[in-house]
Amino acid sequence: MPDERSDGSTVFIGQKPTMTYVFQVVTQLNAGIGPVVVKARGNAIAKAVDVAEVVRRRFLEGQVDVGPILIDTERLVNREGRDANVSSIAIRLTKSGPAPGAPERPKGPPE
Repeated sequence: MPDERSDGSTVFIGQKPTMTYVFQVVTQLNAGIGPVVVKARGNAIAKAVDVAEVVRRRFLEGQVDVGPILIDTERLVNREGRDANVSSIAIRLTKSGPAPGAPERPKGPPE
């Protein structure tokens, strides 16, 4: 299985560097295709969470809503031919905030 596949608005996390996936998610969100789902299983789950957090906190701060987050266990056959349980996660990211350059809303009560 390749370590990265993109099918519409889904990004599958694999072994490539985190920023590769961050740029892919940001590009899809900025293109306006709708929500992007970041999916991973096994050891790549931590990287999927990192991707979602970098997108949300560094690249599109205040412009991305997270959720729902779905977790599951998939039953796969390993290399030895035995059944193995593998955890998986799907993190939905939706661009919802103001566009870059838009005036900010005042924070707190007016003086």
